[in-house]
Amino acid sequence: MTHESDEVLTRIDDGIGFLTLNRPKAINSLNQNMVNVLSAVLTEWEADDAVRAVVLTGAGERGLCAGGDVVAIYHSARADGVAARRFWYDEYLLNAQIGRFAKPYVSLMDGIVMGGGVGVGSHANVRVVTDTTKMAMPEVGIGFIPDVGGTYLLSRAPGSLGLHVALTGEPFSGADAIALGFADHYVPHDELDKFCRAIVADGVERALAAHAVDPPPSDIVAQRDWIDECYTGNTVADIVAALRAHDAKPANDAADVIATRSPIALSVTLEAVRRAAKLATLEDVLTQEYRVSCGSLRSHDLVEGIRAQLIDKDRNPKWSPATLEEVTAADVEAYFAPAEPDLSFEEKA
Repeated sequence: MTHESDEVLTRIDDGIGFLTLNRPKAINSLNQNMVNVLSAVLTEWEADDAVRAVVLTGAGERGLCAGGDVVAIYHSARADGVAARRFWYDEYLLNAQIGRFAKPYVSLMDGIVMGGGVGVGSHANVRVVTDTTKMAMPEVGIGFIPDVGGTYLLSRAPGSLGLHVALTGEPFSGADAIALGFADHYVPHDELDKFCRAIVADGVERALAAHAVDPPPSDIVAQRDWIDECYTGNTVADIVAALRAHDAKPANDAADVIATRSPIALSVTLEAVRRAAKLATLEDVLTQEYRVSCGSLRSHDLVEGIRAQLIDKDRNPKWSPATLEEVTAADVEAYFAPAEPDLSFEEKA
């Protein structure tokens, strides 16, 4: 069976299946068709004894994947939300499918890897970053909440590093990604072509042995003292107050960044990451994330955040509620209500 698509290129080279996300002008942002093709091809290749391993790459020079197609989400949210809910439902099933893929699945998380890019990359069983990797879960900047299994990873990062990444939405390096648990191996960008050829010639393990190197020190880990100290508060307001009171300038800078983000998205994100820490499996967390994403469709801030950043590009969102103090416990809890229908993994089990 073939799955012809200009947006996901597929080829098999001597038993290695290559998947290339191919929307370079959009930094390979995922849409419904791409999710459908990826899932179908992975299902086929997992069952095909002639395919020994899978390698995921992104077309162009800018990165693996900048996330989901949030402009499409914006238009769906302004209409009836059906297309957005379908996209997330299928995308999260794909994330879980990648998370339990039975063969080596090598994700080359080079360049920009954000949001949905983390979903198709960081649940792989062989996760490669480079010296050009720029990773982020930037959802709070558009009134959204980290998804695609992101809260599973964020909640399991050392100390409070995951909360820092989630609440600021700021990008981090390949070395940071390894330290945070979003990646495993560091291959220099200029070695990627040789690395891929080595996978075909020698297999994944020998290719890693030949081309992976020790990552440089992680900048985020170097700041863990003040991060762990400041992110223990019960609320985002408590955390911001601790950051502002700290004598480390990066802590004050983090407070300034958080102050620009959606108050309701921040509050839900804090709760989502803390709840994810208590959930046993990636599938459990994805179910929670689907509910939260559907909750965001009912919010003012998702549409407003995408409008400000990507539609009108005035970079001046008018959040509602406007302040952290105005967000109520009931506002937050509403995001965790079961979806109709809820996300089910039975069809993919």
